[in-house]
Amino acid sequence: MNDFTRSVELLHKSLDVTSLRYQVSANNLSMSEVPNFKRSVVNFESELKRALEAEKSNKGSESFQMTRTDPRHVSSDKPYSWHDVEPRRVLDYTTTSKANGNNVDAETEANNILQIQMQYRLLTQLTNFEFSQVNKVLKK
Repeated sequence: MNDFTRSVELLHKSLDVTSLRYQVSANNLSMSEVPNFKRSVVNFESELKRALEAEKSNKGSESFQMTRTDPRHVSSDKPYSWHDVEPRRVLDYTTTSKANGNNVDAETEANNILQIQMQYRLLTQLTNFEFSQVNKVLKK
């Protein structure tokens, strides 16, 4: 896979994750006064980093393989691909910031939404830049 394709695919996946984060934060904000509601967050970057590092370490080296005695056992010979990484919604059960059991801070969620919007704009600009570079090459 060439660098352009990889970059565009990573940007596309990042845009999807950012969109999901927006939906989750908007839901948290809308539920900020509901008793016993627990806020959610989206985890993605740590798993993506782990997959990219595994891919990098598997290039040019023999990977460790476990013996499988049953086809239902986990296979270790298949590399962990960043294509397989999906965002996960995680509920925050560890905190309670209000007397009614709700742990959503409306101000924090509103700030998160602003940050997510800026991140989405940046990702779209990066995507546009990638395609503009291809257009420049094709015009020559």
